[in-house]
Amino acid sequence: EVQLQASGGGLVQAGGSLRLSCVASGFTFDEYAIAWFRRAPGKEREGISIISSVDGTTYYRDSVKGRFTISRDNAKNTLYLQMNSLKPEDTAVYYCDKSGTRGQGTLVTVSS
Repeated sequence: EVQLQASGGGLVQAGGSLRLSCVASGFTFDEYAIAWFRRAPGKEREGISIISSVDGTTYYRDSVKGRFTISRDNAKNTLYLQMNSLKPEDTAVYYCDKSGTRGQGTLVTVSS
């Protein structure tokens, strides 16, 4: 059974930083691209970053480019998202996604 457990969320002031983690199990982690998604209150879910399985190629949506960094540790079956210069509009539940399977998210709240 595929399991994805995100953690690391919390309350932070605007301009602050957080590092999210997502521990995966139930599949061969290093064979899959893994993505971070978020859903803000009252808004649609949006993909914000993805990292490939082979060469670590990354992609970011424009609103987080230069502020967020995705990375992975295949030895630990863990995906990370370093979030810097956080803005109130980054407030959302963040969760990781493997081929459409999403795990339990972690809430990030950015106060102004």
